Amino acid sequence: MHSAGNIVTGTTQAPGRRLHITIVSETFPPEINGVANTLRYLCLGLTRRGHRVTVFRPRQGHEAKGEFSEAGECLFSQEYVVTGLPLPGYGELRFGIARAAYLASLWRRQCPDAVYVATQGPLGVVAVSAARKAGIPVSSGFHTNFHAYSRYYGAGFLEKLLCAYGRWFHNRTALTLVPTRKIARTTADMGIHPTSVWSRGVDCRRFAPHKRDPALRQQWGLQPNDRAVLYVGRLAPEKNLRMAVSCFERIRGLHPNARFILVGDGPMRKRLAERHPDYVFAGTRRGEDLARHYASGDIFLFPSKTDTFGNVVTEAMASGLAVVAFDDAAASEHIRHEDNGMKAHLLDDEGFVDHALRLADQPTLMNKIRAQARLDALELDWAAQIDQFERLILNQPQRTHHNALKHQSISLL
Repeated sequence: MHSAGNIVTGTTQAPGRRLHITIVSETFPPEINGVANTLRYLCLGLTRRGHRVTVFRPRQGHEAKGEFSEAGECLFSQEYVVTGLPLPGYGELRFGIARAAYLASLWRRQCPDAVYVATQGPLGVVAVSAARKAGIPVSSGFHTNFHAYSRYYGAGFLEKLLCAYGRWFHNRTALTLVPTRKIARTTADMGIHPTSVWSRGVDCRRFAPHKRDPALRQQWGLQPNDRAVLYVGRLAPEKNLRMAVSCFERIRGLHPNARFILVGDGPMRKRLAERHPDYVFAGTRRGEDLARHYASGDIFLFPSKTDTFGNVVTEAMASGLAVVAFDDAAASEHIRHEDNGMKAHLLDDEGFVDHALRLADQPTLMNKIRAQARLDALELDWAAQIDQFERLILNQPQRTHHNALKHQSISLL
């Protein structure tokens, strides 16, 4: 392993033997969100390589216990489903309740080679404690900016407390995986170390321009040359949807036949539908149906300023859409302005709107960007990300109690 500051890079080859890897997460497929989507591809990639993957997760709402599979492929070798309780503000998501002694007893009988904790809820805390006690290498993932979300739910006063909690949680693990270089800097500022960038791939076989559906566009009320402005994601305050609405209304002021298509669900849907009955609310879409909705759009708006990555950005690129985003998260890593997308500075809301208007006004520019976005997405291979994940989590020394205390004391200076 080589380290530069607090960023760790794996240099050893991926293991040639079959390993037992445990994934602990408070969200998992078939739930629809960025974390669940990432874990789907991670688990699928690991199982395809012959690794034994065990998943610990809370029971999801309205489910029967059983393996989630897709296209006949199972995502794991074994799962343990624990009690789940609704997450405040995210009623469809749950946090898990389990005892450290329960996990420790399981791991004494079937000890994994490594544990990866994807979420920092109660189940994650228990898993980290049990792994540390058992001497099992344990890594964590920084998937969600919960401390930044607090300001969107009238609880901004909790932001510092949530930052401190995140620092405590992640510094008890040997390594924290972050999705972008910018998030690596953010976590360093929070006092979280060591970290390593583990990015995301995109499934370019599923998300592809040839899945464009003229019949679906016709259902949306579009003629062949009309603009379909697309948003995919949770309909929630932290996604900055007011910015997306404002942007679309400016587009429609110049292009009256444009339509706004919102794919997803969330607490803002009812209010948005009441205020904008002419918008198309497509609801939650999965699999090939989701791919068809992506490919049938033209301009993709990603107004979020809180996402750690935003898988929808690369899915939109793979689908051949012209993405407008802020220079953050996935856009900061993968979009080159005016080449394969458009991006504005985080504080430049007017620039975001101007970029979208340029795309709507200049079909030649829009089509050039769409073609280049698809070409660049083809380079974002999940296989390379699975390789890196193996190297990183399987070459971490167990963080001892002494070292954990040392890191904690440094973070509080």
